[in-house]
Amino acid sequence: MRDDATDAQSAAHPVNVASASGAVAGSPVPEGLSPEQYIASRLQQYQTWYDGKAVKTKSRYLRMRTASVVAGAVVPAIVNIDFPYSKAVTTVLSLIVVVLVSLESVYHYREQWKNYRSTEQALGHEKVYYETRCGAYEGLSDDEAFRRLVERVESAIAAENASTLNTMTLAGQVSSDDKGTFG
Repeated sequence: MRDDATDAQSAAHPVNVASASGAVAGSPVPEGLSPEQYIASRLQQYQTWYDGKAVKTKSRYLRMRTASVVAGAVVPAIVNIDFPYSKAVTTVLSLIVVVLVSLESVYHYREQWKNYRSTEQALGHEKVYYETRCGAYEGLSDDEAFRRLVERVESAIAAENASTLNTMTLAGQVSSDDKGTFG
């Protein structure tokens, strides 16, 4: 089974163009890349990657959540019906609910989905603001606007990475801190 938290930080991320090409001293702007190249090779590539991850984690979250809700709702009904194996069926369904809820607390699909989707949307907004020269890009020269675009895009990517690591690290700390604790 693949770990989506580490997957978010792994080689599955698009290539880091800024560090691969070398940045201008004191600037996150990749040396030798035009704004169009940066947008195509970095911004849009990451936006596509985040969109794909958001779709996958949303789907996983909704499937797990739906299965746990349905199984949890069916258990009380089955308990009141007398048929062969009703005890076994209710036990299995109850175990499924516990396992699914527990897995959600490990993988945090909902939080990952929200992080990926908000980052994907932020990157799209930055592109539009840059291209229309509004918001943070209003009144800037082409070079200043490009520098600001790179700074803001790289900041959004770094913030998502930190958020994902924080979510997964805190989850690990909470579960390890709770072991052996009885109130």
